[in-house]
Amino acid sequence: MTSSSKDTKLQLAETPDLRVSAVDKIYSIWFLTYFILSSVFFNSITAIITVLTFPFDKRRRLVHMASCVWGSHYLYTNPLWRFKLEGAEHIDPNKTYIIIGNHSSYFDILVCYSLFRCFKFVSKETIFKIPLIGWNMYLNQYVKIRRGNLASIKEMMAVCKDWLKKDASVMMFPEGTRTETGELLPFRAGSFNLSLELGVPVVPIVIYGTYEVFPKIRNVVKMNQTIRARVLPPLMPSDYQGKPGKMKDDAFKLMNDALHELRAQNQIGTTAGADEKLISTKNN
Repeated sequence: MTSSSKDTKLQLAETPDLRVSAVDKIYSIWFLTYFILSSVFFNSITAIITVLTFPFDKRRRLVHMASCVWGSHYLYTNPLWRFKLEGAEHIDPNKTYIIIGNHSSYFDILVCYSLFRCFKFVSKETIFKIPLIGWNMYLNQYVKIRRGNLASIKEMMAVCKDWLKKDASVMMFPEGTRTETGELLPFRAGSFNLSLELGVPVVPIVIYGTYEVFPKIRNVVKMNQTIRARVLPPLMPSDYQGKPGKMKDDAFKLMNDALHELRAQNQIGTTAGADEKLISTKNN
C-alpha cells in the first residue's frame, strides 16, 4: 500500500460514523425509559444525602460522589459501550483544579462523572430547569450560566472563583456549546484567565465516542460504540504568567491532537500482516 493511500484511509477513518439502525432506535426507547426511572431513584438518594450531610459537608462532596455513581453507571449498563478511562492519576483528589473537556454530547457529562473526583460543573441555565437532572444540579451547588448574557457570565466567573478559593475544583467546557461536527470548536478564555488569576492548574480531559453515541444533530442513541476518555497532564499557571492566550492555544492543540489520536486508534482495526479495516463513513 502506498503512503498516500494510507494517509487517505487514515483521514477517512477519522470521519465520525453517525449511522444508526432500527435496533438503535429501539434501544433509545429502552435507554430513555431506564434513564427516567433510575433518575427518580438516584435523585431521591442524593436528596436524602443532602439532608443528612449539609451541616458538615459544605462543599457537597458526598452528594457529588453519589452523583458520580448515578451518572457513570449508565456507561456500564450497556456492554456494547466499550468504555475506558486513562490518565485519572493526573487529577489528585486532594488538590484543586480547573478541569476542561471537549463537548460533543450530553454523554460527556456521564464520562466526567466517571472520574470520581469532586468538582462543580458549569452548565447552561436551561439544564437546571430539567426535572430530576436540574434538581440534582441544585443539590450539588453547580454553577449556572446564561449563554450570551454578559451579566450572567460575570456572575458565573465570580462563583467559580469563590469555589476555587474554597479548594473546590470546577469543571468547564471551554467551547461553550456542543460541537455539531465532532471537531473542537474555538475555546473561550474564561477558564484560562481564572487559572492565571488564582494560580490553579488546568487539567484537560479528552473524550472520544460520545459524539457517535448521541450527537447534537441526532436524537437516537447508538447502541454499539467505543468510548474513550484521556486525562492529560495539568497545565501549570506558572508556565504561562501573563499569557492566558498561549495557555488557551496550547490546551486546544493538546486536546485536538489527543482527540484525533483516540479517534484514529479506535476507528482503525489492525492485525499483523493485514491492511487497515475501516469503518464506513457513509450516513444513511
